[in-house]
Amino acid sequence: MKAEVGDLVVVASRKLLGQVRVGEVIAVGDSSGGGPYRVRWSDDGRETLFFPGPDAHVEHPSDKHPDAQENSSDKS
Repeated sequence: MKAEVGDLVVVASRKLLGQVRVGEVIAVGDSSGGGPYRVRWSDDGRETLFFPGPDAHVEHPSDKHPDAQENSSDKS
């Protein structure tokens, strides 16, 4: 798993219908993008050191469709 500052870490629940946890990467463990990562979690705002497991994946903001950013700003 590789991440950059600004990416989102998404952690699936281990329980059926459990809550998915999302956090923003605010620091990366090494220059190659490997962990551990310092993550600010969206559900409680806490910052933690995160060692990713098999239930986690990264979403890069650049992976989103370019029009998504424009459409969200039009609604202000």
